Amino acid sequence: MTATQALGTPALATPELLRSVFRRHAAGVAVITARGTRPVGFTATSLTSVAAEPPLVSFGVGTGSSSWPVMAEAEHVGVHILGEHQKELAGTFARSGADRFAPPTSWRAGPEGVPLLDGVLAWMVCRVVARVPAGDHRLVLAEVVAGDPDGAGRPLIHHQGRFNGLRD
Repeated sequence: MTATQALGTPALATPELLRSVFRRHAAGVAVITARGTRPVGFTATSLTSVAAEPPLVSFGVGTGSSSWPVMAEAEHVGVHILGEHQKELAGTFARSGADRFAPPTSWRAGPEGVPLLDGVLAWMVCRVVARVPAGDHRLVLAEVVAGDPDGAGRPLIHHQGRFNGLRD
């Protein structure tokens, strides 16, 4: 068997190919929030630690999402790391048309007025420093200005199109 045979037949690059490949990539689950006339937020699996000095993170947001108009103007955003006990919360913030901040979602206004979700593993408030065009998304680069890493529990991950906990 040659190396090419072992890898399989390559497929043409399409949005479906990208989605299929990334279904196999386990990713942490975060919710990004911002303050507007009404609070907005969305579930993100694209959160990345970019730099320690200064502390920078990045995430992607679709320009067609209901959160984009507020995210496009927000000076600060909230970044929440979800625990495995928060599958329903992740689903709520991922669902189009949902009233994401209505009960049973528990939240409060945090630093810079950013909506902060209760019961998360960790949260950060970040100052947006750049929005970079990336196809039908924007890559948001943000500097951490405050946070709390001390929530209890194990992380929620996204794999094969589902929210899951870690297995030992």
